[in-house]
Amino acid sequence: MKASRGFTLIEVLVALAVIAITLAAGLQATGSLTRAAVRQSDQWLAQMCAENELTRLRLQRQLPGTGDSEMACEQAGRLLRVRLAVLPTPNPNFRRIDAVVEGDVDGNTVRLLSLSTIMGRY
Repeated sequence: MKASRGFTLIEVLVALAVIAITLAAGLQATGSLTRAAVRQSDQWLAQMCAENELTRLRLQRQLPGTGDSEMACEQAGRLLRVRLAVLPTPNPNFRRIDAVVEGDVDGNTVRLLSLSTIMGRY
């Protein structure tokens, strides 16, 4: 009898299963990295929007009145919403300003960034 050469069907199927599992894990890792990069980009754009609004308030050179306001901010083709909340502090010469930036991610409105600061009387 002559010894056969090659792989059995079971060996080939096991090898294919191992390759399929490895590829699936690789695809999941790639998807996670892509989502993280998009999220980081969104947060960076949101930070720019929040800082722009806080700078706009500082450039007015007067203590802002208390209350809430909302404005649109477009950065890199993305339309984001900035909500400002100006709150009093125990010292009447200062105001607390909270900026919350929201954007649409996969059809849902998501809070991308929350930034707070204190602004004093000039």
